[in-house]
Amino acid sequence: MQSINQVALTGKRVFIRVDFNVPLDGDRVTNNSRITNALPTLRFAIDAGAKVVLASHLGRPKGERKPELSLAPVAKELQRLLDRPVAIATDCVGADVEAQVAAMKGGDVLLLENLRFHAEEEKNDPKFAAALGRLADVYVNDAFGTAHRAHASTAGIVDHVDTAVAGFLMQREVDALSGLLAGAKHPFVAIVGGAKVSDKIMLLENLLERVDAILVGGAMAYTFLKAQGHAVGTSRVEEDKLDLAKSLLEKAAAKNVAIELPSDHVVAAEFSETAKAETIAGIDIPDGKMGLDIGPFSRGRYGDRIIQAATILWNGPMGVFEWEAFSAGTMSVAEAVANSPAISVVGGGDSVAALMKSGRSEDVTHVSTGGGASLEFLEGKHLPGIAALDAKAARSA
Repeated sequence: MQSINQVALTGKRVFIRVDFNVPLDGDRVTNNSRITNALPTLRFAIDAGAKVVLASHLGRPKGERKPELSLAPVAKELQRLLDRPVAIATDCVGADVEAQVAAMKGGDVLLLENLRFHAEEEKNDPKFAAALGRLADVYVNDAFGTAHRAHASTAGIVDHVDTAVAGFLMQREVDALSGLLAGAKHPFVAIVGGAKVSDKIMLLENLLERVDAILVGGAMAYTFLKAQGHAVGTSRVEEDKLDLAKSLLEKAAAKNVAIELPSDHVVAAEFSETAKAETIAGIDIPDGKMGLDIGPFSRGRYGDRIIQAATILWNGPMGVFEWEAFSAGTMSVAEAVANSPAISVVGGGDSVAALMKSGRSEDVTHVSTGGGASLEFLEGKHLPGIAALDAKAARSA
């Protein structure tokens, strides 16, 4: 996979697939982090004198043109951040768009309209991919968050351009996540949380081959605890995954990987933000109570593991961190990871949100923008958007 700084851009039509799927309040962008993450790649192309054509999806219009999902507000916010004009196209394909691109000069920036106004985008339709390709001399994928989707703008277009490379954000994500899967420094500690064991099966299986310890939190911990024969009260349990949990514990023991489970809990009588929080000092949870966070002893134990690590991966919260009464476990992990001198990678929407909430996002090595893409990468899957760039590089070698 080549990077944008390895190819000539001056005077070229540089089609950059970005992830500008940002939250809107009317015509106002309420969180511009996905836009700011793309700025290094955009500024590099602009400074090189490229004609910068940007493409993104927004929301789920399902192939229909919906005015409330127009990228016009995003163009306005990008213009403010770049401090230079950003034009918005009337569409993302077609004669009018081709004419608009043909009229561009070096340093110009044009944002195409929402790709998903066309159902052909998500279907990876060859004709639609070819229409996108007609807008490009150089294709740049800087949208890691969509790299696990085989869409026209992430995969199909690569067959219709001479040059296809990664942007700086894409390259940074691949480098950081690849470093966890090959050559990570030990001790390597993974912190895995969330609601379901079933959501993290492949991640856990892949990590067992690489890590020294896995710290488990969130509702998935209660499936593991019940599999060990512990009482979990009314905590959320995947009954049909108990045998799987046992199997994972056995595999971990055979590989000498420590799977750490909560040994005390913060519980409540019901799943409610206003429910009274109660700390259970032991590993067993009494009837009528559900675990909603790890307890103080577990926080300390997990923190000790984290501070001793040389490499850390964090994916998933320790409890219902959105509710203040049940947030201490997740926030303690955020602090411990941020305080650690280890190489630290944080991925997954909830983990990233918790890290942002802690105000310590600048104190970790890498915060993944991928969500589902980062999870699939760490599961060992081949992501279509990355595979397309790799294949292009191989053919060009």
